[in-house]
Amino acid sequence: MKKRIVLTGGGTAGHVTPNIALVPYLLRDGWEIHYLGTEEGIERKLIEQVEGVAYHPIQSGRFRRYFTWKNFTDPFKVIRGMGQSKRILRELKPRVLFSKGGFVSVPVVFGAKSAGVPVVLHESDYTAGLANKLSAPKASVICTSFDPKELGIAGDKAVWTGSPIRDEITHGNAARARTALGFDQKPVLLFMGGSQGSAAVNAALEEALGAILMEYNVIHVRGKGNLNPSLTQQGYKQFEYVDAELADYFALCDLMIGRAGANTIFELLCLMKPSVLIPLPKEVSRGDQILNARYFQSMNYGVMLEQKDLTPESLISAIHDVYRRRGEMAAAMEKSPIKNGTINVLRQIYRAANLPFPFEG
Repeated sequence: MKKRIVLTGGGTAGHVTPNIALVPYLLRDGWEIHYLGTEEGIERKLIEQVEGVAYHPIQSGRFRRYFTWKNFTDPFKVIRGMGQSKRILRELKPRVLFSKGGFVSVPVVFGAKSAGVPVVLHESDYTAGLANKLSAPKASVICTSFDPKELGIAGDKAVWTGSPIRDEITHGNAARARTALGFDQKPVLLFMGGSQGSAAVNAALEEALGAILMEYNVIHVRGKGNLNPSLTQQGYKQFEYVDAELADYFALCDLMIGRAGANTIFELLCLMKPSVLIPLPKEVSRGDQILNARYFQSMNYGVMLEQKDLTPESLISAIHDVYRRRGEMAAAMEKSPIKNGTINVLRQIYRAANLPFPFEG
């Protein structure tokens, strides 16, 4: 039987990049890789840039926590997507499906179960998203970034793996970044507001920028359409989005300030970079980032600054606090058993596929 795997997950970049982290290992071991996602979702844009992965579009619908007429029509898209997934999976006959969650994954997981394909699920956040809650009964294994006991996931299905981390993120060059940015030898702060940017983080930084630049250099990833040309000055570099250079910027920075999405914070853990985490408030999210940030603070990996408390003064105070304690925070992160979950997740995939594990670690 050919070593063939199907990956799924989408809706946000956070549901795609852990899949991308697995691809080089799977290709190295001779797997044929397929990806099921929506026609126009961010997952298609990201995966079609990855060599060696065949993309199959299906229909799916979102699960919204607010009223919209689409809540009445999207379930039919999910049902159609289940049929499409089942047909594709029966044609491909993969050994295993790996699902990273997001609304697109639900019809794929249900289709896999119907087609007799074992499912390995991964949950990044401190609380499971709705898609993964719906998919969990169909899974053979549920991998978690946080301790499954704390997530309330009981039984033999749950395995604490950590989160898959892209290898390239660990190979940054700090000297190259400092030269390219034209920074002096002051410490470097990396501000990131998530893939869409954060108006609240951007605004607080702008107000505090003069004071911050007296002691630090600043890399500011502002989000698409959010550049402010009036802020051009020595020691401050702003970008809408960073891709290839991100590894170098991570290597250069002394600490990161930004949102508390699971992928970002586990990349920080892997790189042992302390942080000031400003989670999305509960009013505009399900509160998962607050729990993520609270956990990281409890482990002394960084500090949490809630958006309701975010001011230029509180931002500067939090930065000084973390910078002063950066050594002890890095030491705490170094002791973590789940700094990089890539190998742990791969092990569960091979186990579900009933294949010997070929990688060290």
